[in-house]
Amino acid sequence: MTGDGPRSEQPRTIARLAVLETRLGHRFADPAHLQTALTHASITPDRARSNERLEFLGDRVLGLVVADMLFKQFPDEEEGDLGYRYTALVRRESLARVAVEIGLSDYISMSDGEREAGGAEKEGLLANACEAVIGALYLDNGLDGAAHFITENWRALMNKDATPPKDPKTKLQEWTQADGKDLPQYEVNDRIGPHHAPVFTVTVSVEGLKPEAASGASKRSAEQAAAQALLSRVKKSSDD
Repeated sequence: MTGDGPRSEQPRTIARLAVLETRLGHRFADPAHLQTALTHASITPDRARSNERLEFLGDRVLGLVVADMLFKQFPDEEEGDLGYRYTALVRRESLARVAVEIGLSDYISMSDGEREAGGAEKEGLLANACEAVIGALYLDNGLDGAAHFITENWRALMNKDATPPKDPKTKLQEWTQADGKDLPQYEVNDRIGPHHAPVFTVTVSVEGLKPEAASGASKRSAEQAAAQALLSRVKKSSDD
């Protein structure tokens, strides 16, 4: 019995990964690349054996492929507009969206504590795993393998906006500059919650305006929420 458990589980593991490989559009020559990409740091005492290094690699590969896609798709747009599109496509929200679409959370290995804390639904965890998978595709089949997956899954996102999308922080910055004000200042007021599920509270201040505070699961998301809240208040005030 002791020797049958792992061997009996192996075919099921391979079969499950085969389903994911179909969704990725690539059959791995070295399945270890994919296994590592799906290993969250919470389940291994050696972080170098988790998906963090592949996440680092995948982030750079994604950036190159997306930049190439935008350069070819929008030949008449200036650098700044391409930059807005690029930022929207490589940000955490876009990566997490792709991860959800391919059902990636079902395959990520994580500790029971992380999963019970909602790890499988965390935007950051899903985004990181998606980057790691891109890194694994690159290692296993070069840039072509990774580019195929990225092109298939980012094309719709790329074509969604007719005009270059701008996040709230960018919009607020442009508004202050156009109004002759100093750039917005962001300050982290609080950080609560456990390490695996923090909540940040950030205040944004703009010359001549009452500050606005908001919270989020990351410093960046809290800053974006605060910027959006201030923009909404400015717009409401101008409409009144």
